[in-house]
Amino acid sequence: MPEYRDEELKIFSGTANPALAAEIADHLGLAVGNVELGRFSNGEVKFTINENVRGSDVFIVQPTSSPGNETLMELLIMIDAFKRASPRRITAVVPYYGYARQDRKTRGREPITAKLAANLITVAGAQRLLTVDLHAGQIQGFFDIPVDHLSGIPILAEYIRQKGIPDMVVVSPDVGGVARARDMAAEVSASIAIIDKRRPVPNVAEVANIIGQVRGKAAVIVDDLIDTAGSVVESAHALLERGAREVYVCCTHAVMSGPAPLNVAKSQIKELVVTNTIPLTPAQLCEKVHVLSIAALLGDAIERIHEDRSVSMLFRKADERT
Repeated sequence: MPEYRDEELKIFSGTANPALAAEIADHLGLAVGNVELGRFSNGEVKFTINENVRGSDVFIVQPTSSPGNETLMELLIMIDAFKRASPRRITAVVPYYGYARQDRKTRGREPITAKLAANLITVAGAQRLLTVDLHAGQIQGFFDIPVDHLSGIPILAEYIRQKGIPDMVVVSPDVGGVARARDMAAEVSASIAIIDKRRPVPNVAEVANIIGQVRGKAAVIVDDLIDTAGSVVESAHALLERGAREVYVCCTHAVMSGPAPLNVAKSQIKELVVTNTIPLTPAQLCEKVHVLSIAALLGDAIERIHEDRSVSMLFRKADERT
């Protein structure tokens, strides 16, 4: 386990996912930094750093998950406080990057919130961003600071491999997720299929066609996030109707809003495998949901950033890493 002098590397956390921050710190042999994060009586965020960070390499762990407005504002205020405390560098560790689903204008008079959030984080004073499975890869280009973009696929794939499921097909839930499905298929040595899906309104999907052979196979749907779960439940139903033997679902970010827990529990999905980029409450869990920790991956990336080593090496075979 690596050890660092206190003044060199420091991990801090907002309220969005303190358990993940503690896991990351433990992986690095550190303790989470001492801060006070609360609210004024009118609801405004109140933040104080209770230790010296001058000259330190500061990593702030704060996914901008629900409630998105609160967690994003917390992150911005924390970054500003650290900027004024003269650390050597501030890295925003945002395992789940919220406001990412509006990453372009699909019709007139729409915002591009993914770019707005990037501007806010940069202007607040972050000098680097570490994140996992952005909703769209091009969001990296919205930042004018270095972005380290990790993938949850190796963690999800390792779990699926260990289950020893015979005759699998990895399924992309839409055309935009083909690259992710291809990566997963390469990891588990499976073929791929694609669901041709239309979205008449947000969070509502209609399956038009399935491209690829799924009959008699165990289908593994892989996506970056699950929100209400309506779309993935419909996809699972369509796969079973076309002869799939069983359906598993893997995703990095378990948003699980609104009716999602009930939708998953009542669905024909055999297992939903997610990571802990977003903390799940007991009400969001059911016996079908299996949560994997992404702390070691983030911890290893933080270690490499701190030591100015390659982060991309994390995704090479072990015998190729340097």
